[in-house]
Amino acid sequence: MKKFLLTAAAAISMQVAFAQTSAVTSAIMYQQKGTLDKAKEEIDKAVVHEKTKGNAKAWYYKGVIYQDMSTHPIYGKTVDPADASRQAFEAFNKTVELESTAKKKEFTEEANKRKEALQSNMYAFALNEGVEHYNNKKFADAQKAYMQAITYKPEDTTAYIYAAYAAAGAEDYASAKKLYNQLVDKNLASPTVFNQLLYISSNVEKNDQETLAILEKARAKYPNDRNFMLQELDLYLKSGREKESMAKLDAAIQADPNNANLYTVRGNMLERLKKADDALAAYKKAAELDPNNFDAQYNLGVFYFNKGANLNNKANKMSLAEYQKSGKAVQAEAKKFFAQALPHFEAALKAQPKDRTTVQSLLKVYTALDRQADAKRMDTLLQQL
Repeated sequence: MKKFLLTAAAAISMQVAFAQTSAVTSAIMYQQKGTLDKAKEEIDKAVVHEKTKGNAKAWYYKGVIYQDMSTHPIYGKTVDPADASRQAFEAFNKTVELESTAKKKEFTEEANKRKEALQSNMYAFALNEGVEHYNNKKFADAQKAYMQAITYKPEDTTAYIYAAYAAAGAEDYASAKKLYNQLVDKNLASPTVFNQLLYISSNVEKNDQETLAILEKARAKYPNDRNFMLQELDLYLKSGREKESMAKLDAAIQADPNNANLYTVRGNMLERLKKADDALAAYKKAAELDPNNFDAQYNLGVFYFNKGANLNNKANKMSLAEYQKSGKAVQAEAKKFFAQALPHFEAALKAQPKDRTTVQSLLKVYTALDRQADAKRMDTLLQQL
């Protein structure tokens, strides 16, 4: 009797197992016929049943069926394409996981191929979901979606940056900082990434030492970036390390004497140190090396314009007797400086045609030089920017 009961139990077990294996087979047949709704119904049963939930074949075909449904013109309307694609991706992952210790890997290669094909879609779905949440100011949900996108394309910087923006939107600067630093560690950090790290360290954490460390990394990766040069030098100046700052800059110029950016930075630094004539010489050298260097040309224009403006102010403050004696001569001298400023502002505008500040400066110069047609042209351009 006892033996009979064991045999019956075994028979029942075999029937159940067969039924579930049959569910997998039925799902495959329905999938091959294109009856995807029935295929989905059968495979959904198989992957949760005790007897087949560890079956790599079942999970592989779940991935196939869900992937097919996500793009089908009819059945695709019955599911969320993003969710169906995600479940397909996860099913292929499960397939590979289940076969990782098996001697014979029947489905791993094809599962990996299908995963690769899905990745771009999955990345786009997750990224779009993140953008939607971000636009609705649901920053935590946006960050979660962007982090999901990272799992599909870990080498792409966009999702990291967006996830960090979302974290910052939620004022979770620790998470934002961690994401940006991951890009730095992967050597994938763009200037934008470094600028965001600098914002956190200097404005949120107010940590000059860390800001300097970030700048050193930024300068190492982007040695010719003028913005990073200026920020680094500014930090040196703020801490009273003017000599060290200038020595560092001079060493850079010695190593790269034809780099116009280095001279514009030197000019900017000398201006801060109230050494106007030395700053002028640095800007002139930069413009000589690179006539299209915006910063050099613009700063030269400002230098001469300010000379002329100061003389005009002097004439305006004169008494009637003083003006009758020397006012016109002073104004004539001012015009000479405005004339000197003009070609530099024009060169700056040529280098950056949409820079509003340059257009405004040219408007003032043309007006000061009584070139009304040119002044009107600048005024029109200013309205268009």
